[in-house]
Amino acid sequence: MFVTRFAPSPTGYLHRGHAFSALTAHEAAREAAGRFLLRVEDIDATRCRPEYEAAIYEDLAWLGLSWEEPVRRQSEHLNDYQAALDRLAAAGLLYRCFRTRREVAEEIARAPHGAMEVFRGAPLPAEEEARRLAAGEPFAWRLSLDEAERKLGGFDELTFVEEGDGAARTIQARPELGGDVVLARKDVGVAYHLAVVFDDALQGVTHVIRGEDLAEATHVQRLLQALLGLPTPVYRHHRLLTGPDGRRFAKRDRAETLQDLRNRGVTAQDLRRELGFAA
Repeated sequence: MFVTRFAPSPTGYLHRGHAFSALTAHEAAREAAGRFLLRVEDIDATRCRPEYEAAIYEDLAWLGLSWEEPVRRQSEHLNDYQAALDRLAAAGLLYRCFRTRREVAEEIARAPHGAMEVFRGAPLPAEEEARRLAAGEPFAWRLSLDEAERKLGGFDELTFVEEGDGAARTIQARPELGGDVVLARKDVGVAYHLAVVFDDALQGVTHVIRGEDLAEATHVQRLLQALLGLPTPVYRHHRLLTGPDGRRFAKRDRAETLQDLRNRGVTAQDLRRELGFAA
């Protein structure tokens, strides 16, 4: 059965771009006589707020969407993600990285032109790591691409299916484009890539429908699926909505929210028509 989901993070109020993505997934499930799930990706406790989560439910209901209950809230399942992280660590696929984000950026910038476009690191010598741990220095768990490649015998067999424009293409995954990604850190806990891969498999998601800004994330997520023995869904990355200035709608740019639209008298039917959906 066709199963898809809309998975917003409650770090701000939903805007037109979110509405377009939710309606796109909901319509695809309806056309396939499948299931539509709502998942709240609230693992970032420093940025997620309960009022934003409450607004998600209100906004989606206003749009006329329905979803299955209960809604999976990632913050209620941190032990699940920790168990997946522990599996990767036990397989020797992770290492502790004590560099700050700034230090990583500076190291990439210092590299000869084209030599390091993304970060690739390695574990510290045991004595130095023990010293830093004893001193209480913060660190992030990074996925070692070198170890992952050794475990899988290379990445040539890593592929995924991308649907779009009425056709399906098989894409060669290139996880090396993302470097040694962070899978957990002290301030956020488990990272997006690991949590979303785990949840999609657990919830039986067969089709991941999301914005094209997340297309690159598919490559490392495909690698994690292989390392954890999880199924690979079909992907559809839709276009991003842009405003009159040509910039895509984004929370950080204070895009007009769905609440703002309601407050100035826009109806759900008006918005659905504007976005290209039946009212």
